Amino acid sequence: MDEVKVVVAHSERATLRVGDVFLKVDADQARIDVEVEAMALAPVPTPKVLWRKPSVLAIAAVPGTVLGRLGEPSTASPAAWAAAGAAIRKLHDAPLPPWPGRRLDELVAELDGECEWLVANGVLPADLVTRNRQVAEAALRPWTPVFTHGDLQIAHVFVDGDEITGIIDWSEASQGDALYDLATLTLGHEEHLGDVVAGYGTDVDLDVIRAWWSLRSLLGVRWLAEHGFDPTAPGCEVDVLRSRM
Repeated sequence: MDEVKVVVAHSERATLRVGDVFLKVDADQARIDVEVEAMALAPVPTPKVLWRKPSVLAIAAVPGTVLGRLGEPSTASPAAWAAAGAAIRKLHDAPLPPWPGRRLDELVAELDGECEWLVANGVLPADLVTRNRQVAEAALRPWTPVFTHGDLQIAHVFVDGDEITGIIDWSEASQGDALYDLATLTLGHEEHLGDVVAGYGTDVDLDVIRAWWSLRSLLGVRWLAEHGFDPTAPGCEVDVLRSRM
């Protein structure tokens, strides 16, 4: 009998693996609904939906291995990173999903609130927060919305050799900024940014991508700490913030 493996678990959601089946349990049914619809619309490889019931989604495992993990060197080839960039471009060129994404004013308010909290509670030095808030400003501009994955961290992209075999975890998909997806994929792996951009196949504003690195990291520190993750681990969010100094 296959054993049950806890892939991730916190107060909002949990993912279990039994053999080649993943069970995603989510306190927010809307996230499951978005995930299923986004996978159906996305023109890139996604997991097969086996069944769904209220608060639970069963999907098949995708072949291959993850592109990498935050805080660890990636063993994937430059061609695999370029293939990821090409897949993202295909997604961004697809018709928009019918639901909107986060508004710019909401994002600004959330960022300012998090920066204030990080300093007021002594979580991060004030100069570190201030510098990264300045860097993040470049991302806070109007963008032309595209179909974004919304949480395109490298552990959500699977490869076999130089080919993309699947992209998982679509619950944050929406209309959004194309450069946010590119930044999320390359967060903590700046050495592969050139490969991703080459595969993406068009000019991108690298300063905006770097701004999203700062912004995503500033927004993530408290959430990660409160949900049992360590943003201070080597190569992770706090190191990303320090690299902007």
